[in-house]
Amino acid sequence: RRAPVKEKKPPMNDEIQFDELRVTTPNAKGKDEALGVMTKAEALAKAKEMGGLDVILLNPNSDPPVAKIVDYSKYRYMKEKKAKEVKKNSKATEVKEVKMSYKIDVHDYEVRKKAALKFLNQGNRVKCSIAFRGREIQHDKLGFELLDKLAMEMEDTCVREGRPKREGRNLSLIFTPR
Repeated sequence: RRAPVKEKKPPMNDEIQFDELRVTTPNAKGKDEALGVMTKAEALAKAKEMGGLDVILLNPNSDPPVAKIVDYSKYRYMKEKKAKEVKKNSKATEVKEVKMSYKIDVHDYEVRKKAALKFLNQGNRVKCSIAFRGREIQHDKLGFELLDKLAMEMEDTCVREGRPKREGRNLSLIFTPR
């Protein structure tokens, strides 16, 4: 069993080490409203006056450090909700595959290259595979040359991940969009 994950809390209330703070508080519209620069004691008094809220240090590196007067449990909930929303909206990149033979003709090669570029422009990674049948495996050098040629022609739109790999009777190379 794993140990429980300990939540990293930002410094709050008396844990704040700084004497002067730039204090903000959320308004009715959900935006932050600046209360100005005040001492730690003034900020704590203001938080108590607003209904027993917490003073949470948001950015200790700015000058003066930024703190926010808010209920900590509500702040944590909103932060988790925002992280979940970001995770939901981020599209996981798919790996699309373009298959060909080492003895591909010029027009077919251009069609495969165009398809690969379309996938790359959509933000997906592309796996270019060359399949060998029967005794064709002897000519794997031609497959390496074909993948190198493809990588050279598409280098302005993508980056190749490593070298071509042999997987059984296939030779493949993965491209990532720039």
